[in-house]
Order: sequence, then structure tokens, then C-alpha cells
Amino acid sequence: MRILVVPDKFKDCLTAAQVAAAIAGGLRQADPSLDIDPCPMADGGEGTVDALVSAAAGHFQTARVTGPLPEMKVNARYGILGDKKTAVVELAAASGLALLNPEDRNPLNTTTFGAGELLMAAAARGAEEIIFGIGGSATVDAGIGIAQACGLPVILQDGQILSPTEPLVGANLDDVVLIKHGRGSPIEKIKILVACDVSNPLLGPNGAAAVYGPQKGASPQQIPLIESALARFARRTGKLPIADLPGAGAAGGVGFAMAAFFGASLHSGAQIVMDAVKLRDRLNRADICITGEGRLDASSLSGKTVAAIAAAAAQAAVPCYALVGSIDRNVDISPLALAGALTIAPDPNFSIARAENQIAQAAQRLWRNIVAPADPPL
Repeated sequence: MRILVVPDKFKDCLTAAQVAAAIAGGLRQADPSLDIDPCPMADGGEGTVDALVSAAAGHFQTARVTGPLPEMKVNARYGILGDKKTAVVELAAASGLALLNPEDRNPLNTTTFGAGELLMAAAARGAEEIIFGIGGSATVDAGIGIAQACGLPVILQDGQILSPTEPLVGANLDDVVLIKHGRGSPIEKIKILVACDVSNPLLGPNGAAAVYGPQKGASPQQIPLIESALARFARRTGKLPIADLPGAGAAGGVGFAMAAFFGASLHSGAQIVMDAVKLRDRLNRADICITGEGRLDASSLSGKTVAAIAAAAAQAAVPCYALVGSIDRNVDISPLALAGALTIAPDPNFSIARAENQIAQAAQRLWRNIVAPADPPL
């Protein structure tokens, strides 16, 4: 029996490659005869560069850029694919939530400026096209930091054009009245495909502030303030219709900014990676598919890896199971069309330190207790 193992990362815990290896190891312990095809996945967040560089025989570059806080500096890695013309950039490498300690997570204080610097570094390397993965951000600044770092004039309420060396943060969003574009920034000459990890709009109950603000450290009191600032920004810049695009709310409004000010097209990050790793061909050769991520919750239904993999598996008539760290029991996950979803350890016994071992054990249980009994030998 051939099993396709295609998980995403467990955020703040294990990479997708580590999760895939742990699942594969557990399955082999349960049944050494299994034919296992490990395929680490990503959806536009962390791991996207690794997945695409590996699939396209590319190589890595590193740039020193601003981190999610204006005073931070980080070494951020991006990829150049085998065609030498396409770069892959992860916003999370420069402006990611994982770069901050929990006590420093506050979207009013964070910036996407470093992500803009990373885009500029790719442009300086001669990229003619950029795949820009925007998952995993620490920000809700609607991309004003990116615009600033890429040389687009950012106009404040008093008519001042802000210095490109003073990174804007989320709290500055209400001060911005206009972002000029089409003025010759190197980035504007490059075709940009934005790989969104979610399909949320910018505004409303499913928007950037309401759904993802808390994940980035926003307090309940800050959420309506951020929502209002995003709405005013979209109206003032004359780009309000773009706020309704699927993915405009991704990365705290970076999807909106890239479409509005850079002419970028928004795509499902999971679909981009699935195409690159030839997932559908691999599903057609598989009998069972196992995916996974750190938590199944409302955001999982908005285009993240598990949803995309489950949909592709259903289309290929391959049963798909999910191994996850936890499941939000207040969310109906039946639309995911999974054959089953298992937590790797009963709450509260999940341990980051022992996660690989717990995932391997869960894979053994999945095979021995659920999959194998449902598929008796002929």
C-alpha cells in the first residue's frame, strides 16, 4: 500500500519536513511493508521557500533586513528557482510572528518593512517574477511597511512624505492618506504572484482584524480600532473594492496592499505549492493520504494546507486523514471532507519537546486502529 504523507508545519514546534519524517517513521514501525511518499507542504507561510526551491532545483540567498519590530535586524532567507528568473520570498522570514517572543506580539508595534526589503533584495538579484508567500505574519499594517521599503511614496495626513528609513508600524495606519505607485520602483517592473495562506477579505467579521488580530497579539479592545483603521485606509487610498478580494485580509492586509499598490495577483499558496510538487500526480499513485497541521480551527477552512490537501484527495478519490496538535471543538470541520482527524495527544498532554515522538505514535495508532482494520486483505 502506498501512503502519501503531506503535512504542513506545526507552528512554533516542527517544520513540515520534520512532521513528515515523524509520520513516516511511525507508519514504518506499524508496518514495515508500507510504501511511503513523504511530501512536506506549505501554504504561503513558513516552509514555502523550502518546498519550492526543492521542487524547482533552486538555491537559497540570505539578506540582512528589518525584523517585525523596527529596531530588530534579522537574517532572512529567500529562494531563487532553477530558471534563475523566479524568486520565492516568505514574508514570515522577515516579519513573522515566530521571530517575536510572546510578550512582544502586538500588531500596533510591528511592521512589514523587512518583507519589503526582502522583495527589493530579490529584485536586485535580477528576479523577473516573485512568488511572495505571506503567511505567518506578526503584522496588521496593511502592507504600508512593504510599500515604504520598496520605495513607493507614502503620504501622511500633513502632506509629509515619510522617510524610507523610518519603518511604519500598525499604529501608523491611520496617519497614511495615500500611497503613490507607478513611479518607477524596481519592484513595480516585476510580476508578483502572492501566495496567500487564507482567503479572507480585508474587512468584516471574517477579515484581517477580527479573525487574525488575536493570533498576532491584539487585545479584544484593539480589534475594533484596527478594523476601523483598515477600513479608513482602504477608503482614503481609493482602493476599497480590492478589500473584498479573497486573500486581501491575509497577513494583516498585505494581500490587499500587494493587489492595490503593486498590481500583484492573489493565489492560494497551497495550490501554488501543490502544483510545484506535482501533488495530483502523487495522489493518483497513492492509496491513502495523511496530512496535518498544528491546529484545526476556523482558519483551517479558509484555504490552509489541510483544506487544500483534503479537497485534492477527495477529487482523486483517495481517503485523507489529518494528524493535528489540537482541534477547536467549537468549529465544524466536516466541510474538510476528511476520512478522519486525530489529535496526536490528549489535551493537555501535548509536549513540544516530545512532539516528534508523539506524532510518530499517533501515526502508528492511526494505521493500526483505523486505516488497516478498514482495509482488510483480499
